[in-house]
Amino acid sequence: MTVVAQNTLTAPDYTGPAWHREVAEDLAERLTPPSEFPCTFSQNAFRRELVRFIFVEARDATGLARLRADLADYIAEARLWDGQVNTAHPLVIAFSTEAAQADSVEGYHAIGWEVLQDWHDNDPEPWPEDVATDPNAPYWSMCFAGMQLFVNFSSPAHRQRKSRNLGRHFLFIVNPRERFDIVAGDTPEGQRVRQVIRDRAEAYDGIPHAPELGSYQKGEIEWWQYGITDDNHDRTDRCPLKMRR
Repeated sequence: MTVVAQNTLTAPDYTGPAWHREVAEDLAERLTPPSEFPCTFSQNAFRRELVRFIFVEARDATGLARLRADLADYIAEARLWDGQVNTAHPLVIAFSTEAAQADSVEGYHAIGWEVLQDWHDNDPEPWPEDVATDPNAPYWSMCFAGMQLFVNFSSPAHRQRKSRNLGRHFLFIVNPRERFDIVAGDTPEGQRVRQVIRDRAEAYDGIPHAPELGSYQKGEIEWWQYGITDDNHDRTDRCPLKMRR
């Protein structure tokens, strides 16, 4: 499977497995107006058919190798971005129920970190020199093929945190991290954008926004934000990713 454009996935003649369409249908339900989904950038990208998809049929050696190859293709495309919000292509990595199934949020997060560990262990490029190598230190983010990435784990097990439940399948929502510096960086406008989204998240989820949400540019912990818990309990856990020396 290669990277699939959103308009290809929704075309009547799409011949992929039925669960691929389930992913698109579940996203459409959440991101199409009058949805109150908190991330307006996600709604905008879906409306403009900018979303890219990678489908993971199996979480075995072959499936993970194919995922890494497809991710590298996406990153190559992302390097050509012109810096305009309305031309940015977010990536959805969707896992079949055979590739990822758990009975709790924590179980899905464990699967997510296993996949990120595979990316790190098989990264074709050196770790960027300007990115911290300790996930618990300021200015660390996940990297692959030389690009910083922000990875959002969304699972069917989330019940309270509805904004992290995007349907019947476990999903990664992936964006090059630099895009957040442009649309929601540590500037007055960026702070306003983040606050608007967090206020919308509180209304959508019915609970206060996750306290671990922070700002990369302020040196706040990044990896906690990949897998948000279903409640607001204090986080004391350490990053499960084992960094290569």
